[in-house]
Order: sequence, then structure tokens, then C-alpha cells
Amino acid sequence: MYGRYTQDLGTFAKDEAARLRLQEGDTPQPRHPSELLEYTQGRCGLCRVCALQCQRFLISKVGEDWVFLILLGLVMALVSWAMDFAIATCLQAQKWMYGGLDTNVLLQYMAWVTYPTVLITFSAGFTQILAPQAVGSGIPEMKTILRGVVLKEYLTLKTFVAKVIGLTCALGSGMPLGKEGPFVHIASMCAALLSRFLSLFGGFYENEARNIEMLAAACAVGVGCCFAAPIGGVLFSIEVTSTFFAVRNYWRGFFAATFSAFIFRVLAVWNKDEETITALFKTRFRLDFPFDLQELPAFAVIGIASGFGGALFVYLNRKIVQFMRRQKAINRFLMKKRLLFPALVTLIISTLTFPPGFGQFMAGQLTQKDTLVTLFDNQTWAKQGINDEFEYLGILEAWLHPRSNVFVTLVVFILMKFWMSALATTIPVPCGAFMPVFVIGAAFGRLVGESMAAWFPDGIHTDSNIYRIVPGGYAVVGAAALSGAVTHTVSTAVIVFELTGQISHILPVMIAVILANAVAQSLQPSLYDSIIRIKKLPYLPELGWGHHEKYNVRVEDIMVRDIHYVTLNCKYRDLQQVLHSTKMKNLPLVESAESMILLGSIERAQVGALLNTQLSPQRRLLALRQKVMPEDGHRLSDSSIRFQISTETSSGTPARAALRKPLKPALKRVPSSPADSPPAGSTDHTGIALKSLFCANAATEPTEVRACVRRKGGPLLALVGRLYPLACPMAPPQILEWEEQQLDQLVDFSSAKIDPAPFQLVEHTSLHKTHTIFSLLGLDHAFVTSIGRLVGMVSLKELRKAIEGSLTGKGVKVRPPLASFRDSTASTSEADTTALHQLWDRHQHHHMPREAGPGGDEDDDTPK
Repeated sequence: MYGRYTQDLGTFAKDEAARLRLQEGDTPQPRHPSELLEYTQGRCGLCRVCALQCQRFLISKVGEDWVFLILLGLVMALVSWAMDFAIATCLQAQKWMYGGLDTNVLLQYMAWVTYPTVLITFSAGFTQILAPQAVGSGIPEMKTILRGVVLKEYLTLKTFVAKVIGLTCALGSGMPLGKEGPFVHIASMCAALLSRFLSLFGGFYENEARNIEMLAAACAVGVGCCFAAPIGGVLFSIEVTSTFFAVRNYWRGFFAATFSAFIFRVLAVWNKDEETITALFKTRFRLDFPFDLQELPAFAVIGIASGFGGALFVYLNRKIVQFMRRQKAINRFLMKKRLLFPALVTLIISTLTFPPGFGQFMAGQLTQKDTLVTLFDNQTWAKQGINDEFEYLGILEAWLHPRSNVFVTLVVFILMKFWMSALATTIPVPCGAFMPVFVIGAAFGRLVGESMAAWFPDGIHTDSNIYRIVPGGYAVVGAAALSGAVTHTVSTAVIVFELTGQISHILPVMIAVILANAVAQSLQPSLYDSIIRIKKLPYLPELGWGHHEKYNVRVEDIMVRDIHYVTLNCKYRDLQQVLHSTKMKNLPLVESAESMILLGSIERAQVGALLNTQLSPQRRLLALRQKVMPEDGHRLSDSSIRFQISTETSSGTPARAALRKPLKPALKRVPSSPADSPPAGSTDHTGIALKSLFCANAATEPTEVRACVRRKGGPLLALVGRLYPLACPMAPPQILEWEEQQLDQLVDFSSAKIDPAPFQLVEHTSLHKTHTIFSLLGLDHAFVTSIGRLVGMVSLKELRKAIEGSLTGKGVKVRPPLASFRDSTASTSEADTTALHQLWDRHQHHHMPREAGPGGDEDDDTPK
């Protein structure tokens, strides 16, 4: 019935090619192409030909993936190392200024506060002037772009420069800000710019799908070169930017991230910052007995507490932004004084971290890197609450205070840094939140570890061997748990393994991260999803835990039933009404209003183009010429003036093939007597025809028309211009009347681009399946059909409301509105089957209008 393959397609192709070669004869081809013949002359001709062929081979290889990924990794490693060097220089300058003024506390305070305020203000101003798109993390925008949404100016060179310089100044100020999120954005911009450059060697880099794949690899490079953690970078980028990940991009991400991390660490060795390639925050925990099994409940407590802390951090960050936006007076004031808010926030935070002041209770003089180094330290800072039993050396002295113990210092540090980081990440500069949260989590883990060491000074192992508790291991667990709770990722566990260079605490870290994610995901969205909601970017929320009722909700419960559509036999007036009544980007095309059979979809721009073409001035002038042409076709006398003018002369656009014939004589004989002149109430169509033929603009003034006639027609036309006074071709009432006539004509869809297979869902599709389809294909809308009939439409807006509105304010689950009328076991009814057969019999010979291809028309070779 359906036929079968009698021969493999590849075998058939080979046999057919061999047969054609035998028919044509095997004529030997010249070894060198014609363009290489000029290089074959002379004594070194062969060498020149080989060199040229090698050059072309290398140019062709430049466009391959591995070359692109190597260039991307190399550039990002250089950018990361240069930025770290500049940031370290800025922080060292602040310490130098602070240390050089130790004789005067007031001058120390002025230097400590003014330096970061100036840097943050410059960063905010420079970013706002050059590219406001560079503000913030960049991961929310990349998550939106990878979903298929086009965000203008987010991947340009201008934004790249603003992001790099603004981030360097922001981190050099010493504020509690991060660099991981911005580096994802920087790597994506670098990949986009490299794609544009390499498109000179091969056009395949202009392909949209390929660019998306390269952006996915660039997100992994951003994290990999930031922390020298290629494995965690790839996994983290997948978790925070992708709902569904194409496995074919897996090797691209690992290759580019590994190469970037390698170059980044090699540059540190070259600059003599490190002796060899090691982890950024290398730890030396004991490997023979890293922890006792009885410590696992303490690690679980860290995970659960970090889950609540991460949800609170996201909530506090969102509430700060919403408060600033809802207070209209404050919002208007800050919009006028854009640099006042970042300067004020920097002034407050710098004042609180001033070391001789309140900063002495929270290790205020330490940078983020120094803080992590001390928190991951192997030794125990306190034993049984007595802090003088341990000798503080170097930067560890920052945690020592003569009037308080280490527990008070850690508690104050956690509480102050928590709200400071939530506030600092809202200022309009390029910044991230991963590193501040990472440090806060490490401090909380250190606090729990120090408490465990104080409660069990000899360890909790029951055997004869004594293994003391290592608080640094608790700090690693806390850092991974809190950062994973804020970002809703599990890959932070892998990142801390690569950061510390040890995997001894893999079990406690995984337990804490999983528990933190379980708690945080049930309370708040991730920080990046929260920013997406604040910025009102197009997004699709995830089906979180506890959403089992979504399997009972179907498309018919959430779809929009009253939608605007275009019929196949509609008039141009209907198109005009549809454009005025809806803002849909894609309009459904149905057979008729009675049958509602979905034939395809047409873009809003195409509908507007159809209307513009139908009501264009060129068609109006063409109709006017045809109206003034002599209808009887009688022969004019010799004294009459005849013109043969094609439509290509009077129109700036090519006309249709049917209108390319020469026009009939457009000028009648000049009246020689007053009796032959037109009546007083008549219109001089001859002058109108002259103006329409020689001037493309219908609204040209009479003086301009005469100049146009003299310029285009020469002396003879100038004479005609003096004989015939020129007026406007059509008065406004005549134009309106002509447009009304055109709007009443049937629409010709032959020149429109119609999508014959738009995405469709049936009424009984579950919400869970709809969410999967939208996420996997990156859809923003889909039409809902029933037996081929258009019954509604579902967009991201309806889907988002259905997912977020599953629970009311009191926590009562909403039952689907049509659940009482639905029989889950019922199949298609007999009436529907009968209707389906009738529709098939009636429309099986129906031809839908399609876009004409290059070879689709025998009379015209060009696409319409």
C-alpha cells in the first residue's frame, strides 16, 4: 500500500553516478584550476601553487569548531588574568593608602571611604553612558537569549568594553560583589564577536543555530576561566542557562573551558604568582580520616540552614529592588541622580567595614580572596571558647579581637555581609552575587565547625585513635551549600572540589547541597529567575516540587479562546481591522469563519506588507493613468503629442509582469479653440497624467512639478508643462474613496510568506507536556486545534500564569475549571469521527497558498 524500498539509497546513488560517468566519458580534469594557472609559470611555479593551496586550506580550517573554541578560550583567559591583575592592583592601592595614613584616623577613614566610592561611581557612570545593558550579572539575559529571545545590544563590542571596565572598577573597590555571572556574559559577548569575525572565512558562522551552540559553550568558558574550574563550569552553565541541553555541545564546553582554565593558570605561573598549576584556594585537609560518620548530621544541618538562608537572600534582594521602584518619589529622584544611589550604598558599606571602627568585629580589612583563604584554614581557631590558645599569624589576625572571641566575630561577619551583599548587588554596575554568597556560606560553615570543635575538643571518634574536627571542611561544605541554594544548582559541589583541589569531603558536600536545594526550591525561585521576573524578561518558570496537580490541568483550561484570525477569502479591510484589534506577532490563517480549519500562520509584518502594497501610491498612480487612457483606442492626429513610458520609469520598485507593457498615449490633442477646452466643472486629467508620469511623489508642489518636467523631459516637456497647468493627482476625498474601494477587494496571498505548519496542540494536552514542548523548542506561542479546527491559542503568558497560579494565597489548590466535565478515559467520540471524515472529504483537494520559490513558477524565475 505504501510501497517499499527495493534498494539502499546510497547504493542507488553510486550506481547512478557510475552510469552517468560511463555515458559522458571519463575525461581527465586539469590538475590546477584556472585561477592557479598564473602561478604555475616560472621556475618556482610549483612552490607558489603549493603555498596558495596551503593558504586556502588554512583559511578553510579557521572556520572549524576547534579553532573557534581555542580562540575563545585563549581570549577569555587573557581577559580574566588581566582583570584579576588590575583588580589586585586596585585593592593593593587601597591598602597602601590606608597603611600610609596610620598616624591620622580621620585621614585613614577618608581614604578608606573615598577610594571605593570613586571607583563605584565611575563604574556606574561609565556603564550608563556607554552601554546600560552591561549592568548586573548577565546570566538572566543569557538564559533568555539561549531560549531564542533576541535582546538588542546585549552581545555587542560596546557592551563588552563597558562590562570589562565597569566590572574591573567595581571589584577593585572592595565591595561585596562577584565576577562569575558577569564573566558568563563577557564570554558570550566574546563568542558573538568572534563569530562575526570568523564569518569572513565561512558563512556558516552567520547561522543562528550555530551561534546558539557557540554561546552555550561560551557560558561554560566564563565560569571555567573565572575559577579555573572547567568541569564545574560546564555543569554550572548548563544548570543556570539551559532547560534542555544538546549533548552535541558537551564536548565544545569541556574543550573550551579546559583550555581557558589551563591558560589562565599558566599565566599565573608566568607572572610568578604561583610556582606551578594549583587550585585557587588550595586546602590541606587530612586524607586518611577527613570526617567521622557521626558528623554527617552537622553537615545536614548546614545544608538545611543554607537552604533557608539562600531563600532569604533572594527574597531580600528582590524586596530591595521592588521597594526602590514602588516608591515613586525615591524612584524619580534616583532617575535624575543616577550616580547618587551607588555612591550612597558604597559610602554606607565602606563606613561599616572601616577597620578601626565597626570593621574590627567583622574582619573588615580582608578582601574576599583573603577571607576565603582564612576560612578554609586547616587549624582550629577556638577551643572551648578560649581564643588565646591559638597563635594567629598573618592575615588570620583579622579574626582576633581582644574583647570578643571568634564566634562573635563570625556571627557579626555573617549578619553584616548578608544584608550588605543583598544591597550591593542592586547597584547599577556590572556585578554578580556568587562570590559574596560563597564567602558568607564559608563563614557559616566555619562557625558550625568551630562550634563542633569547641563541643568536642578531642573529636567524636570512639576508637582509641583521636581525630580532631577540622572546621575548614565545614567551611567548604557551607560555601557549596549556600551558593547552591541561591542559584538552585548542584554543580557548586564540583566547583568547590576544583577550587580547593581536594575531594575528601565529597559526601558531606553533596548531602548539604542537595538538602539546601530542596529547601530553597520549595520557598523561592533562584536568584537569576528572580532577576528575570524583576526585569520582566520573557521566561518560562520551572515545574517545581509539589506541582503534581499540573498533570491534571490541560490546555483547554488555560488557552485563550477569543483570538483574532485571518481567513483565506477575507478582504483587505478585514486585515486592517485585525491589525488594529490585536498585537499578535503571528496570526492564524483559517479557511473560513465557518469551518475554522487552520491552514497556517502569517506574520504580522507580512499582513502589514500586503496592506501597504494594496494602498501604495504607486498603485494609486497606476490606477489614475489607466483611468485617463483613451478607452476606444482611436488614432490621434499628427499634431497630437504621444508618449511611450513604461512603469519602471515612474515607480521606484519593479512592477508586476502584467504591467510592464508600454502605456497608451497619455496626452490628448491640445485644444485649439475655446470650444474644445474642457468644461469649467470638469477635471483636467491630462495635467494629472503628466504629473503622475514624471513625478514619483504625488504631493509635489506645482513649481517642483514644473522643474521635474523640465529636468526629465527636456525642452519639449517643458513646453508641455507650460501648456498644461499641473495640479494634485487626487484630492484627499478622492484618495479616501479610492482606498475604500481597494479595501473591499479580496486579499491576494500569493506574494505572502505563510508558515504552512505552525506549532499546534490539541485540547487534551496536559500542562506538563505543554511546558516540556515550550521549553524544548523555545516556543512563545502555539495554536490549539480540535480535529483541524482552530479553537484557541496558548502563549508564554498563559502558561506562566497557569504554573505560578497553581496555589492561591491561602495555599488551597485550585481544581481545573473543566475537570468535572472531563472523562479522562474517553476517546474521540463518534460525532467527532464523523465530522473528521466529512472535513477530510471536503478539503482533501484544497490547495493552500504558498510562497513562490525560485523554481515554482514557469513564467517568472524570480521569487514573488
